[in-house]
Amino acid sequence: MTATSHRRGEILRAVIAAADHRCDGLLPTDVPGVRTATHPAFADDLDLLGALQLRWHARLAGRIEREQSAGRSAGHRTLADAVVAAWRATADEMPGVRLVLDRAATAPADERTAAAFARARAKEHATLAVAAGLAGTSDAEDPRALAAGERLEEAARLGWTPAPRRPVGQRRTLVDRLRAVLAA
Repeated sequence: MTATSHRRGEILRAVIAAADHRCDGLLPTDVPGVRTATHPAFADDLDLLGALQLRWHARLAGRIEREQSAGRSAGHRTLADAVVAAWRATADEMPGVRLVLDRAATAPADERTAAAFARARAKEHATLAVAAGLAGTSDAEDPRALAAGERLEEAARLGWTPAPRRPVGQRRTLVDRLRAVLAA
């Protein structure tokens, strides 16, 4: 790993933390290192959005695998149930990132962003459909597979409410949580 890619990774983690803390759907370009004049970590907003999309997709794919492995013991009757639970759990882990990506997809800044997010959403819908057993890998671009994936995402969104996450240094300890329970 080069120093540049290490620095880019650190800045991306800071951007994710800021987005998840703010939960306002705005791309946190004010994070130090994102907009440096000499050596910016990201070429432009689309580059940063692409990195966030990639991180979201990787986390979602890993979560789908975990939920499907848990299967019935986690209360999933079907593969589709596991996929919906995985989407919600990933959105709970990365609420601000999900809101930033949603905003970029629904109100793209330009044609490049619109095209990039149309492709990303199609790939995510295909991934969801394949993981739920509603399409095969060879059907991933079939409109019916994409529609099935879109329905899975819609089902997951029905039960999801974004909630800001505290920065790592500000997370409540076990003692803090116990005090809150006792006070209630």
